[in-house]
Amino acid sequence: MAETGARKWIITVTVILASLLEVIDTTVLNVSLPQIMGNIGATLEEVAWLITSYAVANVIILPMAGWLAAKFGRKNYFAFSILLFTVASFACGNSTNIWELVCFRFLQGIGGGALLSLSQAVLFETFKPEERGMATAIFGLGVVIGPTLGPTLGGYITDNFSWPWIFYINIPIGILATIMILAFVHDSQAKKKVDSVDWWGIILLVTGIGSLQIVLERGEPEDWFDTNYIIVLTIVSALGLVGFVWRELAADHPIVNLRILKERSLAVGMVFTFILGFGMYASVFVFPIFCQNLLGFTAQQTGELMIPSGIITILVMPFVGTMLKKGFPPQIMSAFGFIMFFVFTLQLSHANLSSGESDFYIPLLFRGIGLGFLFVPLTTMALSGVKNQDMAQGTGLNNMMRQLGGSFGIALMTTFIQNRLVYHRVNLLDNINQYNTPFNERYSMFTNNFLSKGFSLDEAHKLANQAMEGTINRQSTLLTYTEAFFIVGVFFLCCVPILVFQKAAKNAPIPTDAH
Repeated sequence: MAETGARKWIITVTVILASLLEVIDTTVLNVSLPQIMGNIGATLEEVAWLITSYAVANVIILPMAGWLAAKFGRKNYFAFSILLFTVASFACGNSTNIWELVCFRFLQGIGGGALLSLSQAVLFETFKPEERGMATAIFGLGVVIGPTLGPTLGGYITDNFSWPWIFYINIPIGILATIMILAFVHDSQAKKKVDSVDWWGIILLVTGIGSLQIVLERGEPEDWFDTNYIIVLTIVSALGLVGFVWRELAADHPIVNLRILKERSLAVGMVFTFILGFGMYASVFVFPIFCQNLLGFTAQQTGELMIPSGIITILVMPFVGTMLKKGFPPQIMSAFGFIMFFVFTLQLSHANLSSGESDFYIPLLFRGIGLGFLFVPLTTMALSGVKNQDMAQGTGLNNMMRQLGGSFGIALMTTFIQNRLVYHRVNLLDNINQYNTPFNERYSMFTNNFLSKGFSLDEAHKLANQAMEGTINRQSTLLTYTEAFFIVGVFFLCCVPILVFQKAAKNAPIPTDAH
């Protein structure tokens, strides 16, 4: 039942708080990993499991959120998820070794994984159908701000406090959100009775999706199929997912109702949601590394650089919501969003070693516009034909596809970067010979520079060789990253003609789904 007056806006603030908890914690930890390594004596490989464990927990719980809400009541499950997230955050901050921290990070992911889907379902029922476009845009503000604030907030806390405060800041927000949920949120009016527990479905889901996420997160650092446990998990994932699909289609009371995929708009929309996750997360993954490792930006500088992009998205989203309310085709708006993302990546593909912060403002503005035109319209396409009682299942599956798309995108992009770095380095090394005039000129310049600073001839030659080595590394890295940006952009552009010809339900209610 739609709410009126101040109550609906209180509920909107509540779900934004809940969503911010989950979204910010997806990225806030990354910049603090070096400090965590030093404080608790962990290796780089060990702290990487802090990211993996959270992602695995998220992707497992997302498709189950609708069933759990139906089983225990949406309000109760919502409040429990935030409490679990908050308690796990406190435990993370008090961890004394890496594996304690990994375990509590996993529990944090279990609590956080449900927050987006539940927030979306609550907001969907809070607003009247004719108000949902604007409501979705408002909700999207919090979701867009989260990834923008995450690295910036993490960098600030790391520089001025200690790493446990990255987790402690969740506690007051979590307590406030829990109180507000208990006081203002109602259970869904479109309830589905759950008579039994699909234990086999749960086991196969956890096994299949969990194994797949670990393979995607850890595949590249472990040299993919050169590592035995990656091979085993790949086989387990394939068998688990096949078994899961078979079980859910055969069960009378499945934990994930895959039958709703008979609705063509949802099935097609989920494919494009996967594509969005693939390209968006891949490009966002590459950009901070490019800025920090190659151009020398700090984590905080990189995060601050993303803020104008987030502001543009905030300004665009209400316009998008209004256009959808007036019946503008969501597939056309999404196609425009993909084109804007292509322009963003195309401009980044022309970056060079002298690029500064000012060179990225315009490309990032295009990214902000693209995001504003992608989130809400794509979700409108996906969920336009889903019934109210299946909305939690639909939003959960849609979010899972975005998460998996992002994991695939990052995994493939990381592998691409590693391979192309080697390729470009080998090609550049072929130019280092006494018959190459540009090389001789550059080498002589380095040598004369060191001689002028008082070094002996042997020392000058040694330092010139090191300088040439650094130049080759920077050039090969630049060529690799600009290629990566271009490929992601072309991938988005190829989706446009396919998307334009997709059909969306006419006069469909605008659901809430963004991440």
